[in-house]
Amino acid sequence: MHIKHHPVLGEQLQKTITIYFNDLPYTAYEQQTVAAALMANGIKRLGSSRNLVQPRGLFCTKGRCCSCYATINGEDHVRTCLTMVEDGMKIYPNDEDPEVRGECCGD
Repeated sequence: MHIKHHPVLGEQLQKTITIYFNDLPYTAYEQQTVAAALMANGIKRLGSSRNLVQPRGLFCTKGRCCSCYATINGEDHVRTCLTMVEDGMKIYPNDEDPEVRGECCGD
């Protein structure tokens, strides 16, 4: 469900864009978060937990719980509840640990 006309904020969610989840195209609206756009398209599973390998998805919607992490445009562990959609954005579920971006301990 989308609020297209808000009594105080006025017209909302006017311009549609295309995002890609697992390389499949989905419609989203500018001014939506990635999590909201995915949920609106029926996508609730955003990854798997590391220890129990159970589905993870939207939980707190405030960026505090780390349940909504996904890989967005090649960047691992991005909070989908805080990230705004962009046209052509590529989103993948967060099913494993992120790649280490640097060398540790001088090895």
